[in-house]
Amino acid sequence: MNAEGINKAALLLMSLGENEAAEAFRFLDPREVQKISIAIATLKNVTLGAVDAVLQDFIKEAESHTTLSLDSKEYIRSVLTSALGEERAGGIIDRIMLGDDVTGIEGLKWMDAPAVAELIRNEHPQIIATILVHLDPDQASDVLACFTERTRNDVLLRIATLDGIQPAALRELDDVMTDLLSGNANVKRKAVGGVRAAAEILNHLSNQHEESVIESVRGYDVDLAQKIIDEMFTFDKLVELDDRAIRLLLRGVGTETLVIALKVGPPELRQKFMANMSQRAAELFSDDMETSGPVRLSEVEAKQRIVLQVARNLADSGEIALGDKADDMYV
Repeated sequence: MNAEGINKAALLLMSLGENEAAEAFRFLDPREVQKISIAIATLKNVTLGAVDAVLQDFIKEAESHTTLSLDSKEYIRSVLTSALGEERAGGIIDRIMLGDDVTGIEGLKWMDAPAVAELIRNEHPQIIATILVHLDPDQASDVLACFTERTRNDVLLRIATLDGIQPAALRELDDVMTDLLSGNANVKRKAVGGVRAAAEILNHLSNQHEESVIESVRGYDVDLAQKIIDEMFTFDKLVELDDRAIRLLLRGVGTETLVIALKVGPPELRQKFMANMSQRAAELFSDDMETSGPVRLSEVEAKQRIVLQVARNLADSGEIALGDKADDMYV
C-alpha cells in the first residue's frame, strides 16, 4: 500500500467511525495498522471534498463486487490480493479463514523497531538474522539500523547466505521466542533468507549503512556482494525505466514527495520525470524545485524510499519491470 493508499484508507476509516474502523483493522497486518494509525493521527484540516472523494472511490470499488452470488471466502481473497498483492495477502487470508495461530515472530510485527532491537540485541547474530527475515523488509531494516555497525554487517551477511532454516536452528529459534514472547513459538516452517531478502532489507537502509554493509559483505565474498547489488534497485536506476513506467510512477507519487526526492540524483532523472508531465505540470514542477528550500539529506533519502516503494509495488503487480527484467517484459 503506497502513501496515497494509506492516506485514503485513513480518511475512509475516520469517516466510518470507531466501531467500523476497529472491525476493519482486524483484516490488516500489523505494519498496515501502524502506518494507517500514524496517518490518522496526522490528519489535519481535512476538507469535505477530500472525504467525499475517498468515499466515492470506495463506493465505486464496492459496487463492482457482490456477495449475493460470490463465495465470501473468494471475495475476501480477491479483495485482499488486489489490495496487498498475493504474497502479503496470503498470510492474512490464512489467519482469517484458516485460523492459523499467531506466532511469536508475528508478535514482533506489532512492536516498533527499537523495541524489537532491544528484545533481540543480545541473541546470537544467526538467531537475529533468522528472526529478521520473517519481518517485512522495511521493519527489518529499521531494526538493523538500531544495532552497531559490526552487528548490522554480520547479521546482513548471515541473511544473504541463509537459504532455509535447519531443524536445529528452528528449535533454537523456538526456544528463544518461547523465552522472549511468553511461550508462543509456533514459527512457520518455510524457506527464508537469501540474496533477495538481503537486498530488500538493504533497499530500506540509509545510504551510509547500505554502503558499510556492502563493503563488509564484499570483504567476505566479492561475488555474493555483487549478487546483492544486482538484486537491489536504487533510486538512480529509475532513469532506466521507459516512459510508460515513469508515467505510471508519477500517478502514484505526490508532487511534494518527488520534488524532495529529486534534490539528489542524476539531472537526467529529473528531466525524464518532467518529460513525462504535461507542459503546465512540468513548469509548475520546475518552479517548485527552484523555490524549495534546503532539505536534510535524511529527508531526501526518506522521500526516495517512498518513490522506490511505489516502483516496487508496480513491479510486484506486473505493471512495470525493474532492472534487468525490463528488457523482456513487453511483447
